[in-house]
Amino acid sequence: MLSTLLILSIGVTSALGQCAMCRATLETNVSNGAEANLAASLNFGIMYLFAAPYLVIATVAFFWYKSSKKQHLKNIVLPSS
Repeated sequence: MLSTLLILSIGVTSALGQCAMCRATLETNVSNGAEANLAASLNFGIMYLFAAPYLVIATVAFFWYKSSKKQHLKNIVLPSS
């Protein structure tokens, strides 16, 4: 599972996340003299907004799992010797 997440996170950094309207607007702005890094900044922002909810859900799931495992271990009765 960890390797899958690692592969997905590496792949996300090189993905282009623009919709058709955003792409057309950026191409027009760049051809009219706007900064070329504007498209890269927009791509980063889109990917950030895409990844943020998944990170929040993963964090909640991690702490929920950790809490339930701790509760399960607490409920286990060890046999006395």
